[in-house]
Amino acid sequence: MSIDPDWALYRTLLSVLDEGSLSAASRALGLTQPTVARHIDALEAALGVDLFIRSQRGLEPTDLAFSLHAQAQIMATTAAALLRTASGTTGEVAGTVRITASDVVVVEHLPAILTRLRQAQPKVVIELSLTDRVSDLLAREADIAIRMTEPTQGALLARRLPSIDLGFHAHRDYLAAAGTPASIADLSAHALIGYDADTRALRVMAAKLPALDRANFALRADSNLAQLGMIRAGFGIGLCQTVIAKRDPALVRVLPEVTLPLPLWIVMHEDLKTTARYRVVFDALAEGLARSD
Repeated sequence: MSIDPDWALYRTLLSVLDEGSLSAASRALGLTQPTVARHIDALEAALGVDLFIRSQRGLEPTDLAFSLHAQAQIMATTAAALLRTASGTTGEVAGTVRITASDVVVVEHLPAILTRLRQAQPKVVIELSLTDRVSDLLAREADIAIRMTEPTQGALLARRLPSIDLGFHAHRDYLAAAGTPASIADLSAHALIGYDADTRALRVMAAKLPALDRANFALRADSNLAQLGMIRAGFGIGLCQTVIAKRDPALVRVLPEVTLPLPLWIVMHEDLKTTARYRVVFDALAEGLARSD
C-alpha cells in the first residue's frame, strides 16, 4: 500500500457492495457513475489489490472486497456518529439524535411522542432506524435504542419502562365468520398469524403456548407491523400489543386470560447523558412510552 486511501473511497466501496452495481451506488451517493468507477479504481490502486472482477455484466466483488465490508461499515457508522455529535452546540438543545426501535414501536407509539418533542424542541433533528436488531450503541450505530430485551452491554444508561402486554386479537369480521375460540386448543382451527424466523423469543413463547408453534401459522412475517396489518385486515388471529388494539374498535381481544408481558427498555451510551439534546430526547421518549395509551 503506497498511500492511505481517503475515507470517501471506502464509502464508495461500501455503497457498491450494498447496492450491487456502479449505477445503483451512484444514485445512492449522489455521484455520477464515472466518479464511482474512478473511486473504485483509486482504492484498488492505493491498496494494490483487485477488489472487483470486470466483465460485460459489470463488477463482480472479490472475496477480499466482501471481507472489507464489515470494516467499511464501521467507518460509515463512525462517520455518521461524528456528524451527529458535531451537529449540536454544547449546552443547547439542538442537533441530530438517531433512535432505533422496532417498526411497530416507531409507527404506533413514536409519532405522537416525537411531535410533542418537536413542538418543545424545534432545533432537534430526529433520525429513525426501524429495526428489531439489537443495535450496538457502543459502536454508535444509534444514539438511543428502544428495546424489548434487557441490555447486556456495559457503559450504557438504561431505564426499565412498564412492560407492554401482548394478547390475542382478531378483527370482528373474522370472528363473525370463523367463530371465537373459547380455549387455547380451539386456536388450531383458526388462521393464526405469527413469526417466520424461529427465534429464541418465539421458542420461549411456544413453550408457554403450544399454539404458537411456527408450524401452526397460516401467515408468517417477522415484521410486527406486518402482523398487525394482517390482524386489522381480518386475515386471522394474532398477538399484538393490547394498548394498540384498544385504539381500534374493530379489533376484539380473544382469550383475554392469555397475556404475555413484553419488557421495554430505553437505552443510550452513558457518555451522552451530559449532552443536552440526548438527555432531552431520552427523557421525552421514556415519559411518552411510560404513559402510552
